[in-house]
Amino acid sequence: MLLPLLLIPVLYFVMIRPQQKRQKQWQQMLGSIKPGDRVTTAGGIRGTILSIKDDVLIIRVAPDNLKMEIVKNAIASVTTQESSSAS
Repeated sequence: MLLPLLLIPVLYFVMIRPQQKRQKQWQQMLGSIKPGDRVTTAGGIRGTILSIKDDVLIIRVAPDNLKMEIVKNAIASVTTQESSSAS
């Protein structure tokens, strides 16, 4: 009878809390993007941000300098201009 009551806090710390932490970090990453940053979308497309309008980004994709319009929520990762030039 006591076992289900003990499992609830364990499940929270093992499953729910880490997911909430990742979601918060992802939201902060999206809030800090700026033109010039290199991004990778959830679909694997890599490009450089040219402009940001509300929830839409215009990115330039190599090698043909193709411009694409991407929804901000589709961004999986960001590499800032400073960190790529410092490496």
